[in-house]
Amino acid sequence: MFNLKTQNSARQNKILPVIAIVFPVLVILFWQYASTHGLVKASLVPAPLTIAKTFLSYIESGKLWKNLSVSFGRVACGYVIGAMCGVAVGFLMGLFKPVSAALNGIVSVLRPIPTIALVPIVILLAGIGFSSKVAIIAFGSFWPVLLNTMHGIQTVDNKLLEVAYTYRIRTSKTILRIIVPSSIPAILTGLRLGMSNAWMSVVAAEMIASSTGIGYLITLSRETANARVMYMCVLVIGVIGLIIDKGLTRLEHYYLAKTRGIIDSK
Repeated sequence: MFNLKTQNSARQNKILPVIAIVFPVLVILFWQYASTHGLVKASLVPAPLTIAKTFLSYIESGKLWKNLSVSFGRVACGYVIGAMCGVAVGFLMGLFKPVSAALNGIVSVLRPIPTIALVPIVILLAGIGFSSKVAIIAFGSFWPVLLNTMHGIQTVDNKLLEVAYTYRIRTSKTILRIIVPSSIPAILTGLRLGMSNAWMSVVAAEMIASSTGIGYLITLSRETANARVMYMCVLVIGVIGLIIDKGLTRLEHYYLAKTRGIIDSK
């Protein structure tokens, strides 16, 4: 039975990567066929080759990179602010019960609010400039970091804390040597999810109030009924989001593997 399960898992490990490549290719081929043979309106659902040509033309003209660079700058500023605040507030709420009791109600009310719902309020308070976009991105990236930081601190192994208490280790040393290292995996997960939220938030903010950025390109293409550009921008957003997520996941795994190796060697 064990050998059979081992063989099946080995076969799956070989087949699954092939499926992950073949299925999207089949979808793209069907999409191309449907668009070029009249199964769907080409003006509403452009063929993948048409979208690819639009992408190349925007690359050559510099329009795509110009708007993407603006979006990247906004994401970088907003994400740094949101992540730093999320880690700081998460540590305070995770370590100190009075702080958690004071802020838990506010967090419970604000967390379910979609980022896009705050865009009109932020515009009213901060206008349509750079600061409003940064505020929206910071708000979107704040919550995953906050919640994962709290989770990491609250799930520290009690046995380690009992040992620290038994040996009368100072509170500051316990936090730095036990709580922080134990909560880092959860914090890294929060930082990765926060970056994904930041990327989604900038698109939402730019679609409503902006004259530059990848979200602005989508709004402009909708107003001019340019489906090719609209689909191109949506696919670019998805691919960039995938690259960011995979890159941060690899960094997370690398860091955890490296720290475990150091611990094991000791």
